[in-house]
Amino acid sequence: MKKYHVILFVLSLLLFSCQEKVQVDGELKKWHKITLSFKGPKVSENDDSNPFLNYRMDVAFSNGKETFLVPGYFAADGEAHITSASEGNIWRVHFSPNKVGEWSYKVSFKKGINVAVSDNSHGFESAGYFDGTEGVFYVDETDKDGADMRAKGRLQYVGEHYLKEAETGKWFIKVGADAPENLLAFDDFDNTPNALGLRKNWSAHAQDFSRDALHCLWGENADKGKNLLGAINYLSGKKMNAFSFLTFNVDGDDRNVFPHLLKVDLQTYEDSASQKKTYKRAWKELVHHTRFDVSKMAQWEQVFEYGTQKGMFLHFKTQETENDHRMDGGDCGVERKVYYRELIARFAHHPALNWNMGEENTQKTQQVKEAVDYVHSIDPYHHLIVLHTFPEQEERYTPHLGPESNLTGTSNQLKDTKFRDVHSRVVRWVKASAKAGKKWVVAVDEPGDAGHALMPDAEDELRIEARGNALWGTLMGGGCGVEWYFGYKHPHSDLTCQDWRSRDEMWEQSYYAAEFLRSLPVDKMFSKDELVAEGDYCFCQEGILYVVYFKYGTKQGHIDLSGQEGSFKGQWYNPRKGIYIDEEVKVVAGQKLTLDKPNNEDWVLKLMKH
Repeated sequence: MKKYHVILFVLSLLLFSCQEKVQVDGELKKWHKITLSFKGPKVSENDDSNPFLNYRMDVAFSNGKETFLVPGYFAADGEAHITSASEGNIWRVHFSPNKVGEWSYKVSFKKGINVAVSDNSHGFESAGYFDGTEGVFYVDETDKDGADMRAKGRLQYVGEHYLKEAETGKWFIKVGADAPENLLAFDDFDNTPNALGLRKNWSAHAQDFSRDALHCLWGENADKGKNLLGAINYLSGKKMNAFSFLTFNVDGDDRNVFPHLLKVDLQTYEDSASQKKTYKRAWKELVHHTRFDVSKMAQWEQVFEYGTQKGMFLHFKTQETENDHRMDGGDCGVERKVYYRELIARFAHHPALNWNMGEENTQKTQQVKEAVDYVHSIDPYHHLIVLHTFPEQEERYTPHLGPESNLTGTSNQLKDTKFRDVHSRVVRWVKASAKAGKKWVVAVDEPGDAGHALMPDAEDELRIEARGNALWGTLMGGGCGVEWYFGYKHPHSDLTCQDWRSRDEMWEQSYYAAEFLRSLPVDKMFSKDELVAEGDYCFCQEGILYVVYFKYGTKQGHIDLSGQEGSFKGQWYNPRKGIYIDEEVKVVAGQKLTLDKPNNEDWVLKLMKH
């Protein structure tokens, strides 16, 4: 018998020997979700002793060289996405291994008042059952390919302006949808209200449902979720790789998305929360602050799992400006900590995501810092942590610059109708973070003004400003990518969109830009616009590679290579069609150059040292 099969046989015996205490599910492969489920105390969401606060499950996974301490959670009957159960005795942890080979695990299961959000579980009483359980399993290589994020590996912050795909070693450039922010306000999720009539059915994407999503359906008949899963399949089919969503908008713009348990029935909540101008007390009066809806969160996971399968970066917006002072008055106390712990325990295994500490955030610097530090301390994979704030308040980023901060990026919002403020903002924070000693991953997640931003295709056929100022403005400034916001003055807005086809043309142009950038050594390049005419962009590896974006409306382009020597050759790239033209460009450095563009539309010139 081959050595590999002997190992598997021995490990299977070990697993069998402890099967009464643990059930292992999922593909035992690198970067995949491996789920360990344990039978513990039978409790309910409303149990006298809060199961989300007064029990703490942590599992240490080790391969001998490194250890991941992963938080677990109360999973009701273990099938809550199907049964809608609110009680049970299943406790669960998800793990995403980063290496092939043998992994061991050891479980800690403690109980006590607020043990879940204590600095650690030392000194707390054992909760019995599976506390102290140990075991091993063997992890093989991933068998995924294509867009699937498990083929690319976890996106890692490695001290550069871009996240790196751990499996491929490539830099990640994101493009996708920032709207609708209330994506999770969906008919098919348990206990999701319809305040202000903003809940969605995503029926426009029923036609996009694919059989590769069958395993992600939920509900008693495993037939729920088709429309939203279809929407994700559509976006992936357009070769987008990101979408964002709020996970907490109580008392906010939409008011229908939150993982917390309601104190009242759904109709009472809807009636109250729909009084938009007069009623903003839902958090105070109608919602449990430290108890969660187990089945709803299990159903969210079905959507996120399909997103990972289809190559999606999951942008978790964990609060918004209207409610960023609801939990603990803005502090990082019990309410905020248990909320973040629940998100991380359930969803941090996904290989591509960021934790956004607040859309249009208004908390005090110290409050943000403490929340960032807490998330960093309990996320075993140290995913990207970003902050988003108003365009007029960008100085709020400054106190978080430098290596002492655990903030690793920005999620920028702009305000100019024609996106003319994008490029300079990106360049500013790319340079400022590098100068401070810790490079940030700088994204533009809300380009444009609140009322218009990225309008539907039917209202902006040419996409001149969106493409040139926002998309290429971001990428040529050293930004990691763009998520498109939809203005509220147009159909399919930030709150009302249920059809991503409304921006079909822009998805294609976004892909062309991202694919072009992926071919470059972006980690070695920087913005140097002084080499080109005002309004154009230059992104370069000085002396070796120059990429110039020449904007729409001129017949000629200019680049100053007077400080360089030798000859360069290159090609024109059409950003509207995503293709190079056959015409080769040859130039001699040491001078200021004037080049005839193929026509007066926008073009990208890639020049390399010959």
